[in-house]
Amino acid sequence: MDARFDTVSDVRDHLKQVDYLADEGISGVVYLADRLGKPVLVEGPAGTGKTQLAKSVAESLGARLIRLQCYEGLDEAKAIYEWNYKKQLLRIQTERNTREAVEQEGGKAAWDDISTDIFSDEFLLTRPLLEAISADDPVVLLIDEVDRVEVETEALLLEVLSDYQVSIPELGTLTAKQIPLVFLTSNNTRELSEALKRRCLFLHIDYPDLEREKEIVLTKVPDITEALADQVARIVRSIRQLELKKSPSVSETLDWARTLMILGVESVDESTATETINILLKYQSDIAKAVREFSKDQAAFKAVG
Repeated sequence: MDARFDTVSDVRDHLKQVDYLADEGISGVVYLADRLGKPVLVEGPAGTGKTQLAKSVAESLGARLIRLQCYEGLDEAKAIYEWNYKKQLLRIQTERNTREAVEQEGGKAAWDDISTDIFSDEFLLTRPLLEAISADDPVVLLIDEVDRVEVETEALLLEVLSDYQVSIPELGTLTAKQIPLVFLTSNNTRELSEALKRRCLFLHIDYPDLEREKEIVLTKVPDITEALADQVARIVRSIRQLELKKSPSVSETLDWARTLMILGVESVDESTATETINILLKYQSDIAKAVREFSKDQAAFKAVG
């Protein structure tokens, strides 16, 4: 397998070209995943860029992103493959009619002679996991929110993640034409199995520190000033230190920064923060806590830039 990245710095440079600012830890794990041919299990709070990492790696490589969105009740038919039963029934009916017509004309038609194997590629509906390992073109496979599926369902993933192959009783074992880069994301809503964890490299992505979040805002929000980006990062950081039902994600930080730009805000004061806090927080109890904090923590409203 040809390596996709030459060095850890090469990973960081590739991701920076698509506006994903990766630190040394993220870049290092992606580099090792490429070299070792192992999946990456990415854990951390919701909204910290776990899914975006897989999307950005695919974009930086010019690879196709194949996404399996996990949910309670996900099964083999939706994750790996299923047979096109309607098409199979149509084929069987067509062949039955053909056989009857031949026999009426005095001929003898053996079912085995005129039937086409209905368990063939023609009747196979590929789902994300099988599609990823059977692809000829470069692929990044994203298994998103794997913690949402039941423990039993994880077993469906193990063969793919261990050997990059899928066993189909009617066809045999299909082995990957190339080893895709695989990212699994988890929001830690439940503990994942040891068997799944053992097959993956582990990466924890937390909320960015102050300077990195400021840099993200400057990168993602056109024309924002350094002073305003600094204020946004400081205020969001102060809010995340509160005991909230849901802390603001990085994407919500960016939404707030864009909102301030649309409103023509050059510097955030307590009044502006209070009036736009619903962009960052989505629970009334959290909003009330943040508004109280604004009146006490005036340091967050002082930009450094």
